[in-house]
Amino acid sequence: MLEPIISFLNNQPPLIANLLWVAVAILFGLFIKWALSRIALRYIRKETGFTLGQSIIKRLSKTISFLLPLLVLNFSLPALSLSEKQYLFLNKTLGIFLIISFSGVLIACIKVAEDYVGHKYNLKKSNNIKERKIRTQLHFLRNLLISIIVIVTICAILLSFESMRRIGAGLLTGVGVGGIIVGFAAQKSLGNLLAGLQIAFTQPIRIDDVLVVEGEWGRVEEITLTYVVVGIWDQRRLILPINYFIETPFQNWTRNSAEILGASFIYLDYTAPLDDIRAEFMRLVNQSELWDKRVAVMQVTNVTHQTLEIRALISAENSGKAFELRCFLREKLISYVQKHHPYCLPRTRAELTEKSKYEQAPTVQPGS
Repeated sequence: MLEPIISFLNNQPPLIANLLWVAVAILFGLFIKWALSRIALRYIRKETGFTLGQSIIKRLSKTISFLLPLLVLNFSLPALSLSEKQYLFLNKTLGIFLIISFSGVLIACIKVAEDYVGHKYNLKKSNNIKERKIRTQLHFLRNLLISIIVIVTICAILLSFESMRRIGAGLLTGVGVGGIIVGFAAQKSLGNLLAGLQIAFTQPIRIDDVLVVEGEWGRVEEITLTYVVVGIWDQRRLILPINYFIETPFQNWTRNSAEILGASFIYLDYTAPLDDIRAEFMRLVNQSELWDKRVAVMQVTNVTHQTLEIRALISAENSGKAFELRCFLREKLISYVQKHHPYCLPRTRAELTEKSKYEQAPTVQPGS
């Protein structure tokens, strides 16, 4: 099948033959990629939901589209009519592009592994401590491995040039002084990298953790090698250096569990019927789907010269539900008091008394 094509190409002028060889090699590489994709899709269509095959096609499709034609073209180099200098140049150029394409395949494979682990450890569970732990470690390792692949790729490309090897040998001669200088210059970056490594495995924070940091409430959205992104409740993003979470105190509401206690405070007059209000509180809590049935207590926690401070303490599966339940109870309890016991709302009292006789007596002026 290929013999007529090869014979036809060999009978063409060198320039045209070379261009046709390149075109045929690229098309043949793309054909192999298309055939592999069709075979994979035939099996994937039979499966529902997330599949590893879907992730492989999604992540590897573009990189394979470059890698396979380059491989076929590299194997076809001996068939081209080239001078020694042209052959060396084209071989070197193809080698560089193959290194880049292969590194792209490795990065895509890392992302396939991330997709698989991300599907297996889904963060949508209400109690997802284990999932967040795995995802945080995976996120850091992914960034670290991609950085290593990029660095190794750049080094491989530079070392493919003879002049770069000589430059590298010269740099190694001054590694003593240069190492000290680079060490001081990169001290902050290395500190961030080590802090990221510490966070990935000791895990004071994890992906999707609920934090109160810099006076803001939010969730951890992303942990990179150098910074952390916290999504604030009002859709702002707080960007913090990663070593901040090693050096600065902060609140983590989901460190060991997503379950949390919340409190709603209302202030009433001393005449408030506490038993009736407590009964209404328990009725509201029991009918709410936000309550996790662990803690529900209403107590007088403080008194002032004017009001009683009443705390409604409740528990919920996570901080979001706890916030909604607190708002619900606060609103409903106030409505109940306004409707059934309006006299016990906070008020300011003043007592008016009649003046004493002494205060009413006329003032005697001296010398009168």
